[in-house]
Amino acid sequence: MQIDQLGIHDSVSAVFPPEQLRKALSDQPPAVVVVGDDREEIDACDAVVTFAYEEAFLELDWIHSIQAGYDRFPLEELEKREIVLTNSTGIHGTSVGETVVGYMLMFARRLGQYARQQERKQWKRPEWNVPFTLADESVCVVGLGTLGRGVAERANAIGMEVTGVRRSETPVEGVDRVYANEDLHEAISQATFVVLAVPLTENTEELLGEAEFEAMDEESYIINVSRGAVLDQNALVSALEAGEIRGAALDVFESEPLPEQSPLWGMDDVIVTPHAAAYTREYYEEIATLVRKNVERIEKGESFENRVV
Repeated sequence: MQIDQLGIHDSVSAVFPPEQLRKALSDQPPAVVVVGDDREEIDACDAVVTFAYEEAFLELDWIHSIQAGYDRFPLEELEKREIVLTNSTGIHGTSVGETVVGYMLMFARRLGQYARQQERKQWKRPEWNVPFTLADESVCVVGLGTLGRGVAERANAIGMEVTGVRRSETPVEGVDRVYANEDLHEAISQATFVVLAVPLTENTEELLGEAEFEAMDEESYIINVSRGAVLDQNALVSALEAGEIRGAALDVFESEPLPEQSPLWGMDDVIVTPHAAAYTREYYEEIATLVRKNVERIEKGESFENRVV
């Protein structure tokens, strides 16, 4: 494989300006250009760095997704055409980990409540038995890849009891106990916070639904920073309305943007963020580092880093 021209698809503007990434990669071959949806522009490239998927990419040699998730890409078709797909796993542990701690602090210290009150110029303290501290509270991280470990590391550092769920019960640093997938109900039943940090696959679609919300404690919170389809959103709304769980912080949804008519917007103990948990001003630099490494690997005839297909 030879990469003479690398395209930066303008869909990356959802996260950062395409020109920022082009400049970061312009100090060495290959030639780097910003491309839109014009077929001729894309056809002139050998590879593309992108946020979205376009059918025109099926004529390329290599596609790099700026996200860790790759569920929007047709994996079977890419494999059939021998098109390499790489993703950006490994770079979001810090940003997502800090975001999750932020969600937990908002619930524990009632910061979301105070922010809403400020908009109304309302001076009102919470009931005496509502605020709590995160120290010694429990969090169960479902999925212990880069995102999950980023959450676990930071939760452990502030004195939380950290458990996790993964395919095997192999110990993970910073996690007090690791449960196997088949013990999911036991794991989440004992946690104040349940954090979803798994990729979307056939095995994780609607991983949390009615039965799982029933298994959780009525004072617990669900946090989803993976993909919207990992939990049953209708079942979540029902669980919140029935008081089966206390609240939810959601960065991802079954339909994005979250429709205006969704009841989630108006729920007091629900935090809605616009699929931005991983956002940081250094994002484009981290993508540039990943792309540059793989360009160098191509030149040396080495295998791709973060290869999906």
